[in-house]
Amino acid sequence: MSGHSKFANIKHKKEKNDAAKGKIFTIIGREIAVAVKEGGPDPNNNFKLAQVVAKAKANNMPNDTIERGIKKAAGAGDGANYETIVYEGYGPSGIAIIVKTLTDNKNRTAAAVRAAFTKGGGSIGTPGCVSFMFDEKGQILIDKEDCPMEADDLMMEALDAGAEDFREEEDHYEILTSPEAFFEVEKALKDKGLVLAEAEVTQLPQTYVKLTNEKDVNAVERILDLLDESDDVQDVYHNWDED
Repeated sequence: MSGHSKFANIKHKKEKNDAAKGKIFTIIGREIAVAVKEGGPDPNNNFKLAQVVAKAKANNMPNDTIERGIKKAAGAGDGANYETIVYEGYGPSGIAIIVKTLTDNKNRTAAAVRAAFTKGGGSIGTPGCVSFMFDEKGQILIDKEDCPMEADDLMMEALDAGAEDFREEEDHYEILTSPEAFFEVEKALKDKGLVLAEAEVTQLPQTYVKLTNEKDVNAVERILDLLDESDDVQDVYHNWDED
């Protein structure tokens, strides 16, 4: 992080997601199907499925819906075949954007992603053109209002559980882990009764770009809104400093 709070943006994203649960559940259902087909229906022996189940619970997907999805994927031999495709590109003023998709129709998805970039004045680049600007990390955010611990105590709990870094921001605490240690740290904090505002394995930009031109701001927002509308788009990562 760049030393200032991204918590408001994350809460905004969460609120947007809550307003579109149907889309989120559709996306997570696809992820469950892919994870089960690749590694089996037991989250204890399937790391990717465990990640998806954690994401489903974080988005308040009911347990019975998760279990039905796993059982359906485990027994389905004629379902849709989804594949992950990652697009990288640029928005106005060189904003770096990574788009992770899960699709059963590459042509449809490519057209939708390309249209989003084009309508926002951006462009799709070649694989790897911006991903080197990001680091894959487990990120856990805890709202200070929901945390009964002192900062030093929380930091020690997180580091003892395997976290790499701990940062105190204006209104929240941020805990960073390696992707491999994420679930262990998340579990340790939950076992302490802590409420996690956000917990996911994500792509964190190494540096952020601030936009001062209102036209560029509107253009980037246009790209992100259009990508958000696509059911094929799972996650979007960017290095725009929205504060």
